[in-house]
Amino acid sequence: MTIAPIRHTVSIRGAPDRAFRLFSERMNDWWPEGKTIGPQPRVAVVLEPQVGGRWFEIAESNVETMWGKVLVWEPPHRLVLAWQIDASWQYDPDFVTEIELAFTAEGDRTRVDFEHRDLERFGPSAAEHAALLNSGWPTILGRFVTSGEGGQE
Repeated sequence: MTIAPIRHTVSIRGAPDRAFRLFSERMNDWWPEGKTIGPQPRVAVVLEPQVGGRWFEIAESNVETMWGKVLVWEPPHRLVLAWQIDASWQYDPDFVTEIELAFTAEGDRTRVDFEHRDLERFGPSAAEHAALLNSGWPTILGRFVTSGEGGQE
């Protein structure tokens, strides 16, 4: 069974390097507080800036919960992440779906093309899980854009 990738496009104020930095360095500023898989409330979301870098959250107790890793790091134009959160919302080091973001200049704004693919890897619940993710990504990307429109660098 093949599940179509989730695709969304947003536009954010500023050049691609600004948008790339906001996405990769300041994820904690815009990632929704309730979107977490850790054991406690989250205090930080971290994306290590290199191929192989970890993508994880840090809880109030300083416990780190992995989300995935960086597969491609090409600032300021392209970022590919391994989403290693399985259908039961648990980190699984052997599970990978991919999230790709492309940052393209369009005048004084940047178009960000988002794709979450390989969703059939969720197994028997793939279609249901893909629908759930597809309903969540617009909110998350909307918060990213809102954060970027606020003028913070």
